[in-house]
Amino acid sequence: MNNLATFKLVYETRSFSKAAGMLFIAQPTVSAQIKQLEAQLHTTLFIRNGRGAVGLTPAADTLYEKACEILATWDDVQVHLSHGPAHQQLRLYASHSFAMYLLPKILPALNQQFPHIAFSVNVANSQAVQTAILNHDADLGFIEKPLAARGIDRVEYLADQLVKVGAGEPWLVRESDSGVGYYTRRYLAEQNSAPKTMTVASNAVIVELLKSGFGQSIISKRAVGELPFEDLGEAFLRHFYMISRVGDAGVQEVKMFLEAWILD
Repeated sequence: MNNLATFKLVYETRSFSKAAGMLFIAQPTVSAQIKQLEAQLHTTLFIRNGRGAVGLTPAADTLYEKACEILATWDDVQVHLSHGPAHQQLRLYASHSFAMYLLPKILPALNQQFPHIAFSVNVANSQAVQTAILNHDADLGFIEKPLAARGIDRVEYLADQLVKVGAGEPWLVRESDSGVGYYTRRYLAEQNSAPKTMTVASNAVIVELLKSGFGQSIISKRAVGELPFEDLGEAFLRHFYMISRVGDAGVQEVKMFLEAWILD
């Protein structure tokens, strides 16, 4: 299992030295584990290019998908054998918009349906959520950008209409990695507009500024409340996505519940 985990990191970083640093082991140990894995499988996984960088072989691509499934299953086995179902933990990561507008509705339903699961919640931008899933730092994620990566199972979950609120300058814009930030910049580009902007890394702060009459922004219609807004149409209808590791059996029951629950 250690060899597979090492292989996964080398595959993702394309580097023996980076993988060694992340695992806190010596680079020769990483090389030895990969050689052992190659010997067991009777194939070459990486092409050594020098300077610590490696190229991938078709065998590595195939093994990576299987390794993600095996490691996810192993994590699930460890949770059940170490703690038992009564102490199962499930780590949720959500993008800012999803966390602000939808998690408060979802979490009570999850807590009621799965009393034996201890849920924890972290909030980050969409890219960070996907990275947490890939790195086994999270079990189930909710993102607002259609990101794709090997080893990730992505399901379109909910639609979210974006609208324009406020007037004048500055434009209140989320950071570059934010999903709603992308739509704000796209809107300004389509308008051939280059106004003064203010980067605000919080949806909640943007909404409060708009309520006070300061600036304008693109926000979720779910956040509008009593504020007047301009509907931007289907071009600004985005989707939230539910993501998990491919083959992670530990989250399937929760995913199935959420997919059914959201239709009610």
